[in-house]
Amino acid sequence: MRLRQTSPGRNVPRIWLMTDERQDEALWSALARLPRGCGIVFRHYRSPPAERRALFDRVRRVARRRKLVLILADTPGEAAAWRADGVHGRSPHRNPRPLLRTAPAHDARALLAARRSGADLVFLSPVFATRSHPGARVLGPVRFGLLARRGGKVAALGGMDGRRARKLAALGSYGWAGIDAFG
Repeated sequence: MRLRQTSPGRNVPRIWLMTDERQDEALWSALARLPRGCGIVFRHYRSPPAERRALFDRVRRVARRRKLVLILADTPGEAAAWRADGVHGRSPHRNPRPLLRTAPAHDARALLAARRSGADLVFLSPVFATRSHPGARVLGPVRFGLLARRGGKVAALGGMDGRRARKLAALGSYGWAGIDAFG
C-alpha cells in the first residue's frame, strides 16, 4: 500500500540530530557541525519543564542563525507555542498551524500508523546497535530497506553515521539521524 507523500513544497531535511540529556555540553559542538539545512529533533524528555524550555530557546537561536530546521518532541500545541518548525511524536492531534510532522517507528505496524497520521518523515529504528538502546533488537540494513520502500519519506536511526547512511540510501532511505554521530 502506497501512502500519501509529503506535502508539496515542504522542506524535509535529510540529516537530523536527535537531542537528549546524554549530550550535555557536546550538544553545542554537534549543532556547530550540522550542515545548513539539516534538522534537529529536540527531545530532552527527562529535563525539568523550565530547564527544558530554556534549553529549547537556546537551541532555537542557534538553529535560526544557522538555518536549521527545529522540531519539538511534544504535542502539536506545544510545538506551535514554542515556535518550533515542527512536531515529533505519535500524537493523534492535528497541528494548530502548518508544522512539519515527524514520527518514530520500530516496525511495519508503527511505520504504517505514522504515515496514516500524516507524518512528513518517519524515523525508523534501530537500524544498527546503538548506545541509546543497548541490547535492543536491530532491524539491520535489509529489513530496514524492505520497510523503507513501503512509501513516504523514511529516515534511518540507530547506530548511524555518514558512511552507513550512504549505503542505506540505495535501500530506500530518504535520510538519517543520529545522537552521537555529530559529537
